[in-house]
Amino acid sequence: MSRTPNFTGWRAVILHREDTNTERLERQFGLLGILSTRRWEPMASWADTDLVLVDADQGWDDILPPADGPTGGPSSKPLVALLGSEAPGRIAWAMGRGASAIIAKPVSASAIFPALVMAVSIHRERLAVAEELRYLEERVRLRPLVHAAVEKLRAARGLDEDQAYATLRGLAMQRRLTMEQIAAIVLGGAEPLPEVG
Repeated sequence: MSRTPNFTGWRAVILHREDTNTERLERQFGLLGILSTRRWEPMASWADTDLVLVDADQGWDDILPPADGPTGGPSSKPLVALLGSEAPGRIAWAMGRGASAIIAKPVSASAIFPALVMAVSIHRERLAVAEELRYLEERVRLRPLVHAAVEKLRAARGLDEDQAYATLRGLAMQRRLTMEQIAAIVLGGAEPLPEVG
């Protein structure tokens, strides 16, 4: 993350029973301009919130909704675990649900802002990685198109594999399209095969 987020106007849900920890969170959120609601019941969806904090000591699987965002991962919004236990199972539960930061209980006011910045930064990185992975998976899925277009050029123009690939690559660069897109055009017969010069 290149800059620290400004949390003014953000909406946070605190999934925790009311206690001194939640009071401290709510007070600090007010100072940061975060509108917070506290509840101890399952969330129906990730909508209407920008940030979620969950009691990892007593949380259960259904307290958080399934992912509905582009991450394909456990949480669709930045998720912070509130944790007072050192139990490996509770830490694993928080990580499995997608927590990208932990605030230790009892909550210290000075720990809140850094945890929020870290959670948002890691969540954004996860989104970027997930998007890149989807892009690469799509390219791999369409790779047979490139191979088929290379074979079509080889057969039609009497080229070797390297020459056919170079021809296809040159056409893609000329048109400013991906190799997969130009391969689909060549295979679909949308235009005549390029001349080799």
